[in-house]
Amino acid sequence: MEGYTISRLSIGQSASSSKTISEYDVYAFAGITGDLNPAHINQEYAASTRFQGRIAHGILSAGLISAAIGMQLPGPGTIYLGQTLSFRAPVHIGDTITATVTVTAIDMDKGCVELETLCTNQAGVPVITGSAKVMPPKG
Repeated sequence: MEGYTISRLSIGQSASSSKTISEYDVYAFAGITGDLNPAHINQEYAASTRFQGRIAHGILSAGLISAAIGMQLPGPGTIYLGQTLSFRAPVHIGDTITATVTVTAIDMDKGCVELETLCTNQAGVPVITGSAKVMPPKG
């Protein structure tokens, strides 16, 4: 499995990856990271918040951006150099999140690519916006 080398990328090129966030995903992420915030794992507590129920960790959803970058565009062998994130809306258990990455700049001299990053839910509502800087595999 090979990723796109920088010479095979073009401005506007994009790829997407989708996943339905399950209760298991939220509990597994909480266990792996130690983030046991009751907004994520305690329904009684979460029901009293502005979200009126449990929400997924923001970084769990942001991880789907990493999957789109590492597996699709530029793909395997890509090295993450940086990421900005703005969390725009909550992600609830059962939401299907689509992470889309789009090439916005290519620096051939430095071997780096800038990507617009976007996560939307099943209704098309942006839940995360941002940008990433990556180094595609050499080729």
